[in-house]
Amino acid sequence: MRAALVTGAARGIGAATAVKLAEQGWAVLAVDLAENDPALPYPMGTGEELSTVVATIREAGGTAEEFRADVRDRTRLAAAITTAEQHWGGLDAAIAAAGVIAGGAPLWEMPPEQEDAVLDVNLRGVLNLAHVAIPALLRRPKPRCGRFLAVASAAATRGLPMLAAYCAAKAGVAGLIRALGTELGDSGVTANAVSPGSTDTPILAESARLYDLPSAQSFATQQPVQRLLDPAEVAAVLAFLASPESSATTGAVIPVDGGLAL
Repeated sequence: MRAALVTGAARGIGAATAVKLAEQGWAVLAVDLAENDPALPYPMGTGEELSTVVATIREAGGTAEEFRADVRDRTRLAAAITTAEQHWGGLDAAIAAAGVIAGGAPLWEMPPEQEDAVLDVNLRGVLNLAHVAIPALLRRPKPRCGRFLAVASAAATRGLPMLAAYCAAKAGVAGLIRALGTELGDSGVTANAVSPGSTDTPILAESARLYDLPSAQSFATQQPVQRLLDPAEVAAVLAFLASPESSATTGAVIPVDGGLAL
């Protein structure tokens, strides 16, 4: 059985990815902070939501465990890796889906604690997972089929006003993935990312609040498909990238954005 670790698994794209992988026969360690961050003005995923994701997988006949960890804590992420290896004998995929957003003001007016949270979760959290997960992926014997995946954003290539720190963090994720693709080379482990557009998640709802919009639905018209994306649509691409069929793809940042980047 292939084993995957997914951060940010309590809700949104992370939760959808955990469920999709389990549907495809993966054992999933669903990782989330599962508590609020005092630096951020909106609620994070909860322990109840994380437990519900795991329960949903199990009720459908899948295999999953939950693990609470802050992606800013590399030691705790290493413990999650150890847990996955103990449960399933190794790790085959690590998906960095945890993310937060803050802004609503020019960068020079952004509270420093919010800037730190955005950069530390969205970029440093991906770096932290890479540090502890890639060695585990490489511990699988050759010929291996390891996958390190991350969630970037259309914000990695678009200059979004009042979200400068978020744009910077997501651009950093894209650069990291390109570098990892070259560093991993012919190891049998690949590194890729998806770059979602406006997806119906709590982060988008918070984005609407930051822009004083009535709801997240207001973002639908900026995408050629004229609708918000479902987290499951992003998860489907991540599941493909986690599969052996994606073996020719590495160092790529794939738009899953309803045409937003066009």
